[in-house]
Order: sequence, then structure tokens, then C-alpha cells
Amino acid sequence: MSQNITIQEAIQKVELANEIFTKLKIQQADRPLEKMLKVGEILLAKKDEFARVITSEMGKPVFESIAEIEKSALNCEFYVENVAEFLKDRKYETDRYDALVRYEPLGVILGVMPWNFPFWQVFRFAVPTILAGNTVVVKHASNVPKSAQLIEEIFLEAGFEKGTYQNIPLDSKHIQEIIELQQIKAVSLTGSEKAGSAVASVAGKEIKKTVLELGGSNAFIVMDDADLDKILEKAINARYRNAGQSCIAAKRFLVQEGIFDEFLEKFTQKVKELKVGDPFDAETQIGPLARVDLAEEAEKQVSKSVEMGAKIVFGGKRDEAFYYPTVITEITDEMPVFKEETFAPIAVVRKFKTFEEAIELSNKTSFGLGVSICSKNIEEVSKKVHLFEEGAVFFNELVRSDPKLPFGGVKKSGFGRELSEEGIREFTNIKTIFFSKS
Repeated sequence: MSQNITIQEAIQKVELANEIFTKLKIQQADRPLEKMLKVGEILLAKKDEFARVITSEMGKPVFESIAEIEKSALNCEFYVENVAEFLKDRKYETDRYDALVRYEPLGVILGVMPWNFPFWQVFRFAVPTILAGNTVVVKHASNVPKSAQLIEEIFLEAGFEKGTYQNIPLDSKHIQEIIELQQIKAVSLTGSEKAGSAVASVAGKEIKKTVLELGGSNAFIVMDDADLDKILEKAINARYRNAGQSCIAAKRFLVQEGIFDEFLEKFTQKVKELKVGDPFDAETQIGPLARVDLAEEAEKQVSKSVEMGAKIVFGGKRDEAFYYPTVITEITDEMPVFKEETFAPIAVVRKFKTFEEAIELSNKTSFGLGVSICSKNIEEVSKKVHLFEEGAVFFNELVRSDPKLPFGGVKKSGFGRELSEEGIREFTNIKTIFFSKS
């Protein structure tokens, strides 16, 4: 396990990143496409090794860890194939002038990354940011130090110059000092609402660009006409993958009254069939939470909700860091399991009458990351998609991130976008170049 470095050592890393950026900018160096493809190749070649590190550090079932590595490699390939198109000059011509809009790199970008997807979260930030011409320093979560160090080693093995991507294992109390450094031009944070608020406050004071991807309390809306046989497995994956430790997980299941009893019965039966246990067992579907305190927090949220009248249909048990898959009904707006983000395998199932009521319940949260709507009548329900206060609306599918699509939220889920062309442009200077004809 790597040890934390001092603030002076971290500053030296930032200075090196700035030197590399300056050199590449002066040289007008070509985009490192071959090196980024090599990063993807290394990820795939060593995916079993890397997956075991992820699982050992934060408890994710190993098959999910492998999928995370594969998705990270896919992101490398996607951006290598599309960066030229995403960042090409835009030309404007009129009778009076010609103009270009050019996307130029900003400099050294700080990434503050979480533990729940220790590889994917980093690669979805770092790959487009580096291909845009920036250099990157990353403060990763303290409970995944091996993953953090491995990622830097992967970039070096792929041939990137030292200083292009650097891991800074620094105590969180020093993050403000790093953001305040003149060399740091922008910050990307994925994490909690509290962490996002703290980072955004400092960055705002320094007038530095920030992208925040924070929490979520996604609704999964099931209409009376939904095809349960098709959506049940998606509903289970939406809530229980990564033991529920995902910002885009479906945390609140809103089910129309005509299908409520059938959905609850079939959903609960599938939850009962989930295998809980050793995350290194290929058959395990639910491993421990990343830390004991996270399981304790989930336990408190459920206990308080039960005191307020919620009913546990299944689960509700904790054993050290394991919190067992849980289904809860008879929910009200003020219960912690409804109004707070639950970062554990806890599904709340609530009945509604009309689609308008479902929209109101879905929006009754401080978060706005995504919502799933399950219905056979997509043409009709999609007419009201504008009423959802969300960064994404998925029909008959769980909310997921895809390199091809912009990802991010509204309200306290954050601001800015990752992935797609919108994501790679976040950390660029959109420069207007004007040529007069007069």
C-alpha cells in the first residue's frame, strides 16, 4: 500500500505536469493516439490482475471488476477513434469575415475520484482530458491506493511521458492548496455532495472551471402496461449491481397501482435469489460494501425509516461490511430511504396512481441524475419527458453511462458533462479566431 505524500511533493508533481503541458503545447505535439490505444491494450491484457485489485480494495464482485476494466478500455478506443472529429475547427464565413472556433487545452487538470468504480471513474475523466492536450493529476480515494497507483503505471507502460498522468496520494485536507495552485486550471470531481460543495467553493473563489458528478436518487418508474418479464432483470441490475454503490443506481421504484402487487412479488423473489458472499467467487453477485461505516449508515437509514412506518419485505440485515439485499415498502416522502441517497443494496418500492403523480414523486428529491420509465406506450409517455428534472431519461432500460452519450446531472447531482463530445470539450478553451475581410 502506498503512503501519502507531503503537500510539497504534491506541488512538485503539479509543477512537472505543467512543464510537460507547456512543452507539448510549444511543440504542437500530435495527439497521443497510439499511446492511448496501448493503454486500452494493457487494460485488457491484465484485466484479471487489475480486477482482483479492485475487488480486494473495495469489495466489488470480481465479475463486475472485470467488466469495469473492459469498459475503461472501450473508452480509450472510443476517444481515439473520435477525438479528431470532436475537436476539429469549426469554420464560419460571411461577406465581412472568416472565423474559426478552435478547441485548445487548458493545462493541468485536477481529478478528485471516488472508490466505487476505481478504474472507470478515472478513465472516463482522464482519457478525453489527456487527448484534448491537457495533463492530469489525480487525487484518488484513500481506500483504493493500489488501484490509484496502478493507473499511473499503466500510462507510463503505454509510453506516456512522466508527468502526463500522475497519481497524488495526498491527504484530503490539502486539496484546497492544490486547487489554489496557479498551475491548476480546472477540477473534475466525482463523489459526494459534501465533497463537491467543498471543491466547488474553492474552485469558484479561484475562478476555475469545475465539473461535478455527485450523488443520485434515481427513480425507476413501472407503468401498468410494462412488460415485467422484460424489465425485471433490468430492475434488479439497476439497484443491486456494485452492491448498490452507484450514483446512477435505481434507488426508488415507483410502480403503478394496477401492477404493484405483481411487481413486488416477482421483484422480491429475484432479490431473494441473489448470491451474497465472497466477492472473489465468480458466482457471487453481492459482495461487502467498501467499508463497515458505509454498511452502518445504510442500517441507520433503514432503521429510522422502519421507525417511521416503513415495512421491510425482505432483508434489512447487516454483518460487518455486508448489508444484505433489502426490499422496503410503505414509504413516505420524509423517510431517509426515500429522501436521502442510499448507497447500499436497498430498494424502496412505492405505489402511484397516475403518470403525473409518478413524475412528481420522481422529482421529489434534491438530486437529478437520471430516471428509468418502463412502458409499452413510449410514444405517449415520452411527451412528458420535459417534466423530469434529470440529466437523463431512459425508456425500458436502466440508467447507465456510455462513452457515446453525455453523462451528468442537474440540481445537487452536479453540473457539467462527461463522455461524448460534450465531455471532451469541458476542459478546453473554446477560442474564436477572427479574420476581417475589410
